Amino acid sequence: MKAKRIEVKTSINADKTKVWDFYTNPKHIIHWNFAHPSWHCPSAENNLKIGGKYCARMEAKDGSFGFNFEAMYTEIRDQEQFTYQFEDRFATVKFISNANNTEINIVFAPENENPIEVQKGGWQAILDNFKKYVEAT
Repeated sequence: MKAKRIEVKTSINADKTKVWDFYTNPKHIIHWNFAHPSWHCPSAENNLKIGGKYCARMEAKDGSFGFNFEAMYTEIRDQEQFTYQFEDRFATVKFISNANNTEINIVFAPENENPIEVQKGGWQAILDNFKKYVEAT
């Protein structure tokens, strides 16, 4: 039986404006959007509006495999949260200010091919890369 939702989160030592920009701006997305150091994100596009398209190219650095992660925005509250849909699934990303930190909370619907732990681990690894990138930049 498939879980209805998976949740990953992190707390970043940066204000919400910076975190939102680094999470949604393609010039930053390409620097953090991969789950393992053997992968990278060579390109990204983001039309941040309802009905707008998000597309990030994710591929192995050795060129052996790659795919486009594509989604369409269904809800956006500027610097608060957004929801996008990909295939028959969705993800909601929330940005919560906490003093000088920003918490990111992602809830997403799992797919049926990989175990829940693998999916959660992959999304958490990407979020951990994001945290490292924001705090180092």
